This record gives sequence, structure tokens and C-alpha cells, in this order.
Amino acid sequence: MPDWMPEFITPQLITSLLVIVIMVHVFLGAAAYLIYLERKVCAWVQDRCGPNRVGPYGLLQPLADGVKLFVKEEFMPRGVDKTLFILAPGLSVIPALVGFAVIPWAGTLDIASLNWLPVIGGNLAGTVKIVGADVNIGLIYLIAVASLGVYGVGLGGWASNNKYSFIGGMRASCQMISYEIPLGLALLCVILTAGTVRPDAIIEQQLGGQWFLLHQPLAAIIFYTCLLAEANRAPFDLAEAEQELIGGWHTEYSSMKWALFFMGEYIHITVGAAFFTLLFLGGWSINPFTGADLPAAGGIGMILLQAAIVGGKVFAIVFLTMMIRWTLPRFRFDQLMRLAWEGMIPASLLVLMMTSVFVFAGWTSVLWLGSLACVAVIYAVHPHLPHQANPNHKVGLIGSRFSPLIEGDAARGAIREVK
Repeated sequence: MPDWMPEFITPQLITSLLVIVIMVHVFLGAAAYLIYLERKVCAWVQDRCGPNRVGPYGLLQPLADGVKLFVKEEFMPRGVDKTLFILAPGLSVIPALVGFAVIPWAGTLDIASLNWLPVIGGNLAGTVKIVGADVNIGLIYLIAVASLGVYGVGLGGWASNNKYSFIGGMRASCQMISYEIPLGLALLCVILTAGTVRPDAIIEQQLGGQWFLLHQPLAAIIFYTCLLAEANRAPFDLAEAEQELIGGWHTEYSSMKWALFFMGEYIHITVGAAFFTLLFLGGWSINPFTGADLPAAGGIGMILLQAAIVGGKVFAIVFLTMMIRWTLPRFRFDQLMRLAWEGMIPASLLVLMMTSVFVFAGWTSVLWLGSLACVAVIYAVHPHLPHQANPNHKVGLIGSRFSPLIEGDAARGAIREVK
């Protein structure tokens, strides 16, 4: 660096600041156009046109919606907790917006490849990492920041002084707390396999070997399912079920406060997709199997190629998330909680125990066999577990052709009512 610059201003610091500034704007723009994409995907699934009036193919629809939300009247119901009512949208979007800082968007850049720029002037050498914050506890930071999003949802529902909003906030809080357990256990499987919590080191291991999606397919399925639940995405969108709760925790919100909640949701989806890419899809790796792959370091051309590959994988996962929303029905709340506590948490504990045994024995190259063994154990043990009565059984009804109520059943029902 030039002599007149302070010593703490290093090439890595400048690179990290540039990455943070660029990615903040990318995420803010992506939040707007992911809403447009979701509306188009919804229309495609339902055989409709979707937004097609504002601009070519409706591409200016997000800008029109943004202008509308900026000029729309702010409404605050009577009896709300004004401080928390105003803070809740920010508490929802900020944790989602700061989580991306530790995700490597590309590999290591050789600064000498930029010496042709007039600003550089051919004076620099060395390497920098394309990441906002190169810290040793990257995964711990990411999972800790993501867990803070529940405060915005919970406080928004409580501060609205509306029973439907309160129920939505309570549902979201219970859901996030429940699904953070299997999410953390699935993450521990990757940490045990990689032996590190550094994001760049996890990607380098997958570049030199296989994607962890192949090593840990069951952990990947659990992790992705929990990402949907953490982001309140269908079929886990019980907190904002329109048929039951009007709009959930954001029922009383309008204008930009309402928009901030949805901005936080879509940013959370994108960061979660990048997190999944980092853990299970090898980052910028293009070969899921052992063999030739992209190098971890290179010039500006290689860095742009790596960033494009990461962006493509993130887009594919976000698109899958949207398709799931418009093809699967919503769970009931008791089904959602039963899936977490009676299904995913025991399954993730089993996968974690298997991973610990395989890592201790040095069988990390055949971890996929352990996942198959876990599936076999689940199928073998599940029929022998105590089961509750089927909550979806048909209820007998007088006059029904498909589930008639016979006289004996009616008599027994009357006796139960008397008792």
C-alpha cells in the first residue's frame, strides 16, 4: 500500500469492505426481483400470466411496488406498543442482512492480476479473499445471527395488540425454536466431517474431494427443510396462514414496515441458499466427485467465474424453494410440531451419532453408507414406536355415502357425551 496510508488499511480490508458494499446492494435488489420471480413462478404453476403490465414482461413491477409502498399511508392501530411496533420490522431484516458477511463468494484473488488498473499502478502483490469477514468462527456467527430473526417476528406479533398477530408471532417463535435444533445438529454433522468451522476451509475440502451433499445426503435434506421452516416458507408458513390468521404477525402493518418484513424473508431465503451452497454444494466447485475442479485461487477472470457459479447455485436453490411453495400444501400446526420433535430431531440425532462413529473410525470417505444405514434404521424402528391416533381419520356423518354414521357408532357417541 502507499506510504501515506495508515498501516491498518490493508488490501484484505479494502476487499472486504468492497464485498460488503456490493453484496448489500445485490441482496436489496435481489429481494425486490425475487418477489417478481415468485409471482411469475406462481403464475407459471397456475397457468396464468403474472405481472406483465409495468415495463417489458413486467420487469418494472418491483419498482412500481416500491414507489407505492413508499407513498402509502402509515397506519398504527390503537393500543399498540409503539416502540416495539416500529422496531420489529428492523429486527426482522437486519439479522438477515448481516449474515452474508462470512460467506466466501469466490476464492483467493491474486492482486497482481489487477496491476493494469490505474488505481493499482502496478505496485501491489499478494492475495486477498473474496469474503466480507474472514473470521475463524464463520459458521457459528452465521447460525447465531440467523437465530435473531425470531425476535422481529415475535415482537411484531406481540406489539400489534391483535389476537391474530399474537397467535402468528407465537407460532413463528415455537416453529423457529423447534427447527433450530435439527438445523444445528445437521450443521454439526458437516463440522465433524470437515473438522473446522471456517467457511473457506469447508469449501477447500470439497474442492479436493467430494461435495458434502454426497457424503451427507440425509443431513442435507434435514438442513434444507429446516431452512424453509426458519424462513417461514411454505409448507411451514403457519405463522402467516391467511386462511386462519388473516396475515399472521404482520396483519396490522402497512407501507414500508410491511415491506421490511417481506424484504427480510427473501433476504433470509437467499442467505440460507448461499449457506446451503457453502456447506453441501462445494461453493464454486463444478465437480461433485473427486477429480479435476476449479482452483481456489486465481486472477480476476477466475474470481468472476467462481462468483457466477456460486450465484447460479444460489438461484437454483431459491427457485426450488419457490416451486415447493406453489406445489405443496401447508401443514397443520400440530403436524408441523410433530414433524420437528418426533421426526427430524430424532433423525438428526441419529445422523450425528453415525457421523461421530464414522469420523472416529476414519471412514469419512464412505459416509454415504452411514446415511443409508440411518434410513434403514428409521424404517425398521418406526413401525414399532408408539403412535398416536391418526388425526386425519374420517369422521362419521349421518347421510354420508363415504363415511356413514351407523346406529352403533351414534349410540356410543351419545354415551360418551353423557359421561
